[in-house]
Amino acid sequence: MMTKEQYRLIVESSPNMIWRADMSTACDYFNKTWLDFTGRTHADEKGFGWATGVHPDDLDRCVKIYLDHFHARQPFEMDYRLKRHDGEYRWINDRGVPVYDHFGTFVGFIGSCMDVTEKIEGRLMMNMAQNDFLCNTYNRQYAFQLLETLFKHSRDREDALCVLMIDIDDFKAINDRHGHAAGDAVLKWVVGLIKDELGSRDILGRYGGDEFVVGLANTDAKSGMFLARKIQQAVAIKELAITGIVPLRLTVSIGLKSLDLEASLEELVGTADKNLYLAKKEGKNLVRGS
Repeated sequence: MMTKEQYRLIVESSPNMIWRADMSTACDYFNKTWLDFTGRTHADEKGFGWATGVHPDDLDRCVKIYLDHFHARQPFEMDYRLKRHDGEYRWINDRGVPVYDHFGTFVGFIGSCMDVTEKIEGRLMMNMAQNDFLCNTYNRQYAFQLLETLFKHSRDREDALCVLMIDIDDFKAINDRHGHAAGDAVLKWVVGLIKDELGSRDILGRYGGDEFVVGLANTDAKSGMFLARKIQQAVAIKELAITGIVPLRLTVSIGLKSLDLEASLEELVGTADKNLYLAKKEGKNLVRGS
């Protein structure tokens, strides 16, 4: 049977950063690995002293997760940034579990932490390479990667597929009259309305400026036209309230093309874009397609 001294030695020499909290929620133990990481003493970290090393942007979320799960006596896992001894903030994965004595009485929490900075930064870099953060859509390059896969899958299996090209009418005038902050708000608002109509397999990407491309999986021309008109009408019937300016009434024009004999994604998207041009030419706030 392991002695207390053997157990202490294992915990102290663990490569993981280990902490313990008593029933008051205050932390009363940190192992050597934790203290070596932070460069602080046990007295510095005791109680809620450890929280002074948490990045200010993560602190409220971190403490809330900890306290909520502590009071519910439920395990938790969270990522947050913690200041290392050299002053650099590092991403930490922290897992905490409730502890009970041999009588089954709750006596606090114990947790184990690992530095996962490289993993999280890699994930953030991937997100930056794939997403348009202003509009919260895929960016053009990644959207077309996904659309290419969907196009080949649909063509090989003879599944239905529709592509929509969506453009916000008179968007330049909004920027010119109300400024780019208002333009950004318009982009986000329209994207939200588009997303409300899309399914989990559909693809939405920012094509450029105020133009968006949508891939509708397993959707024929009739169903695609119905959905495109729902998007067009959803934008047209609502007002966007922006602080400091008169509520805006907006419209979108949409070009649609369903998969037929197109040999490439570029051909399919190109025809949808031509249909968008027709919708703009014929008066805007319209859907045109085939």
